[in-house]
Amino acid sequence: QLQLVESGGGLVQPGGSLRLSCAASGFTLDEAAIGWFRQAPGKEREGVSCISGSGRSTNYADSVKGRFTISRDNAKNTVYLQMNSLKNEDTAIYYCAARLYSYLGCGIRVTSYTDWGQGTQVTVSS
Repeated sequence: QLQLVESGGGLVQPGGSLRLSCAASGFTLDEAAIGWFRQAPGKEREGVSCISGSGRSTNYADSVKGRFTISRDNAKNTVYLQMNSLKNEDTAIYYCAARLYSYLGCGIRVTSYTDWGQGTQVTVSS
């Protein structure tokens, strides 16, 4: 059974950093693109970043380019989102999601992903 579990969220001051983890089970990372998404209160869920099944292709939303970095550890079957220079507007519930059989590339459109984790809260506040 495919499962995604996020962790690493918390409260951080503006300018601070957090690293989110997405532990996958029921499949291996080379079988799927993994995306990170977020949803702030009263807003629609939006794409943040993704990494392809090959691991060679990544994408980022303009709002996080240069601040967030997606990576993965195949041995741990885990994808990470390193978030630096955090801003108040980064406050949201962060979700990871999988799109099976997506090897060469990836996108950050919400509707492209079929399996989702439960989310982890990130709050940026002084």
